[in-house]
Amino acid sequence: GILVQLPLPPAINAAHILESVDPKKDVDAFHPENVGRIVQGQPRFFPCTPYGVIQLLQRNNVATAGAHAVVIGRSDIVGKPLANMLMQRGVDATVTVCHSRTRDLPAITRQADILIAAIGQPRFVKAEMVKRGAVVVDVGINRTDAGLVGDVDFHPVCEVAAMITPVPGGVGPLTRAMLLR
Repeated sequence: GILVQLPLPPAINAAHILESVDPKKDVDAFHPENVGRIVQGQPRFFPCTPYGVIQLLQRNNVATAGAHAVVIGRSDIVGKPLANMLMQRGVDATVTVCHSRTRDLPAITRQADILIAAIGQPRFVKAEMVKRGAVVVDVGINRTDAGLVGDVDFHPVCEVAAMITPVPGGVGPLTRAMLLR
């Protein structure tokens, strides 16, 4: 298997590198062929971080069928593949993807049964953005003067969420475990 660690330095054309990897060895599913296979529900591999999130939900018996999942972030690494994976048969979530141009983001995030933050902004998701009883998955990892923090303002959000992942120690270790799997 081959894993391309993204992001690459600006001087390197990431698309060219990703397309040059044999799709049958692309264990993080970044090659366009593998992305298409995920969208069609015929995956060869799953991207490690999104797959870790799916496993986290399933192994913690979070009901995804019919649940409204809101993904904050539309990256090719997490947001887009995770949204596609959440929609697949067997997971069956109804998915909304939000990004930097989403209007009235808090109104949308407050509708989420499952809220996934993957935007790379420290403590961006505040308690008032979260529906009481929602499951909150924090994919972000940000270095601040206070140390490593996620995209979710953890302690205040704990007061309203039914479940929440910590940073560090939440999704990060799952990413590595899914790569090995």
